[in-house]
Amino acid sequence: MSTSTTASVSTHILDTSAGRPAEGVAVRLSARAGRDAQWRALGGSATDADGRCKDLPALPEGTTHVRLDFAVEAYFEGSTAKKQADAQQDAPANRDSGPGVFFPEVAITFAVVPGEHYHVPLLLNPFGYSVYRGS
Repeated sequence: MSTSTTASVSTHILDTSAGRPAEGVAVRLSARAGRDAQWRALGGSATDADGRCKDLPALPEGTTHVRLDFAVEAYFEGSTAKKQADAQQDAPANRDSGPGVFFPEVAITFAVVPGEHYHVPLLLNPFGYSVYRGS
C-alpha cells in the first residue's frame, strides 16, 4: 500500500498464448533512489493461480525507480502452457531450430513517485510480451 512518502507496486501475468493467468512465475522486485543510484533487491514472490503476486515487498522511502524481473523461461518449459502455445500458434518452436522461449527473462523498469500505486500487468507468450501501467 502506498503512503504519502512511498509508492506501491503490484503485478500480474496473463499468458496470452494459453488465454489464462500464468501461475508459478518467479518475480523479483528491486528499487533505487535516483537515476544513478545502485539497485537494491527487495525480495520476490511467485504468481498465484490468478497470475498475481500478492506479497511483493513494500518500497522504501525515497524510491524513484523500480524494476520487476520475471523468470519466464522456467514457466514455459515446466508447464503445459508451452504445449498449448505450440498447438495454437502453428508450433513455431517445433518448426524453427531456435530456442523454445525467445525471452527467457523479462525485466521491466519504471519511474515512481510517492503516494501513487503502480500496477504493471505483463502480457506474455513464448515469443513476445507487452506491459502497461494498469489501474
